[in-house]
This record gives sequence, C-alpha cells and structure tokens, in this order.
Amino acid sequence: MGILIAILIGALAGWLAGVLIKGRGFGLIVNIIVGIVGSLIGQLLLDPLGIQAENFVGEILVATIGAVVLLAVINLIKKD
Repeated sequence: MGILIAILIGALAGWLAGVLIKGRGFGLIVNIIVGIVGSLIGQLLLDPLGIQAENFVGEILVATIGAVVLLAVINLIKKD
C-alpha cells in the first residue's frame, strides 16, 4: 500500500508544481517522477529546519515544495 500512496503523492505534487511553475501539468508519468524526486528534495531542504510532514496533506506540501525547487533549477539550467 505504501508504494501506491507514494505514487499518488508524487502525481499530486508533480501536477501542483507544474501548475505553479509552468501553468499546467506534465502528464501522469512525468508528474509522478517530478513529485517523487521533489519529495526527496523537499525532505532534504525542510528536515534541517525541523519541518516534517505529519500527515498526507503535509507530505503533499513537502513534495510540492521540493518539486517546485526542482523545476525552478531545471528552468535555470535550460535557459542558459
């Protein structure tokens, strides 16, 4: 059941990050990948600050923050 929840969180976070950065999502598979990688980035950024996800909504927020950072960095690299 854990993998299904990780995929669901990844899909939601990837879609939210796509909407915030690009104005729309990227498609289901890319949304899942962006969201899962974003979740790892979000944990790396927020854990040292003492911020941890306590529930499903918190996990989506952490993953979305990480996915937005990921997409912002990719956009900076692609523009040069």
